[in-house]
Amino acid sequence: MTGAGRRSPIGGAEGVGRGKARPGRGEMAAAATQGMEPLRVGFVGAGRMAEAIAQGFIRAGKVEAQHILASAPTDRNLCHFQALGCRTTHCNREVLQSCLLVFFATKPHVLPTVLAEVAPVVTAKHILVSVAAGVSLSTLEELLSDQLLPPTARVLRVSPNLPCMVQEGAMVMARGRYAGSSEAKLLQTLLEACGQCEEVPEAHVDIHTGLSGSGVAFVCAFSEALAEGAIKMGMPSGLAHRIAAQTLLGTAKMLQQKGQHPAQLRTDVCTPGGTTIYGLHALEQGGLRAAAMSAVEAATSRARELSGK
Repeated sequence: MTGAGRRSPIGGAEGVGRGKARPGRGEMAAAATQGMEPLRVGFVGAGRMAEAIAQGFIRAGKVEAQHILASAPTDRNLCHFQALGCRTTHCNREVLQSCLLVFFATKPHVLPTVLAEVAPVVTAKHILVSVAAGVSLSTLEELLSDQLLPPTARVLRVSPNLPCMVQEGAMVMARGRYAGSSEAKLLQTLLEACGQCEEVPEAHVDIHTGLSGSGVAFVCAFSEALAEGAIKMGMPSGLAHRIAAQTLLGTAKMLQQKGQHPAQLRTDVCTPGGTTIYGLHALEQGGLRAAAMSAVEAATSRARELSGK
């Protein structure tokens, strides 16, 4: 799509009815979520995280599949978007020309090149959302400034995780200098279709990457270890893995619904001289607590290295 024409802050041409007052940015953001304006969302980069977010939007009914446009250099990842009913392209600029709410879901080292490529078609009306790990808001705004883009480009940064794909994601978001409350509210409303989303100071975003982005892999490793313990004791593999996963799911729901500190729930499960306290002793001997803390610390440190902090 190469046609210009005036467009709303979210997507779609302006001037639906002649003589009507033009709504402001905040009003247009609200209208998009209320069905007054078709919400068009773009993804530059079509990897697993982009797919997870798009799938969450579609499943929750926040965005229609035909109003999502994704770009990637090859069809390898685009086929997943096509299976969802989304439109696809190999042209990154086309995404910016079709959608004014655009997620940049590229690898961090690729992002500067991508921003330089799309610079000629970025306007002050675009809402740009970075999903790239370790790329700070100041870096994003500096890259935009270097490319002579509008000095007031509205940039936000999101740290999602893979469970967005099943609408159980844990996400945080931070806004840049020129992103206002209406843009933040729109983005948060959309992302809540994929799970839990909270606005935080940017200093917490890299920590979230270590805790929750990478944490998915840590939890999977623990689930696998639980199941393998049961397999060692004679339980069939499939059954062991199903029970381990359900145990994690049920425990997480209890923690959320009861609002208890994990230590309280752990204490409730333990009885003097029972099976659980013996198992916990074995975990302590194996250094589980220290290993988990070190894993989050290591992943957070790596995220900070990527952002140059």
